[in-house]
Amino acid sequence: MTPKKAHPIPPAAERFFANAGKLPTMPEVAARLLKSFEDPSISLLAVADLIGKDPNLSARVLRLANSARYSPSHNIGTLKDAANALGMETLRNLTMAAAISGSFPNCPGLDRSLLWRHAASTAAYARLLAKLVLLDADEVFLAGMMLRTGQILMAMSEAKQVADVEAHAKEPGSRYSLEQHRFGCTHADVTASLAAHWHFPSEMIRAFTDANDPLAVRPFSLMAAVLHLAEVLADAAMQQEDPVAALQQAVPELVEHLHLDLEDLRGRLVALGDPAQDVELLLS
Repeated sequence: MTPKKAHPIPPAAERFFANAGKLPTMPEVAARLLKSFEDPSISLLAVADLIGKDPNLSARVLRLANSARYSPSHNIGTLKDAANALGMETLRNLTMAAAISGSFPNCPGLDRSLLWRHAASTAAYARLLAKLVLLDADEVFLAGMMLRTGQILMAMSEAKQVADVEAHAKEPGSRYSLEQHRFGCTHADVTASLAAHWHFPSEMIRAFTDANDPLAVRPFSLMAAVLHLAEVLADAAMQQEDPVAALQQAVPELVEHLHLDLEDLRGRLVALGDPAQDVELLLS
């Protein structure tokens, strides 16, 4: 297939934005935190102060910071303590994850806990892959956390169809083709539209639109490729399938294109463990 140029958001995705009044809104603190990604000189204390302006978000971040996954040597009682204990990358990642998950309603057609477990896994796998291919791990983590949010908007208006897609999406990576056939667009396309409404960086918006089939688009988006791979890995984790086998089955050409060492990746995935083990704290 001849690669096509980077494409705009499909018109089919825009129909899920017909009722602007029901669109999720990004918390102000999260929007300002997103802008902080562009400021390499921002301090940990400044980020902690920014998070502290949203009491609900602060409480959720502190719950996550005190979870067993981060093994604090002592109780983390303040955002300043959290900043010092976790470091910039983890602090911002936890905050953006909490902000994004809190921005979307529960809706028919999707199991809230399963969806956010999948999102947290996708984000963690995307961050792992980003480091291997030298992308900004913070931005890619955020993109991974966002990737399936478009599906929530789809379920808000077409719940039965979305539920049917999920019922049939048993093979890792199959959600894209099932949605394309059913809706004329995918969750990644709808996420791209939402990201545009939320004024996300243009590179991230393009990565969402290209994530459907990264090798079919030129110029090639490395972030889109990472997102697609991360979703396949998250699908495999949810289905309790071997992650490396899932990649070899679903996206062998993409693995080859990125020259991934799959045995090295397997070791890194084992070391990572279950990245979604604290998802209930994210949703509480």
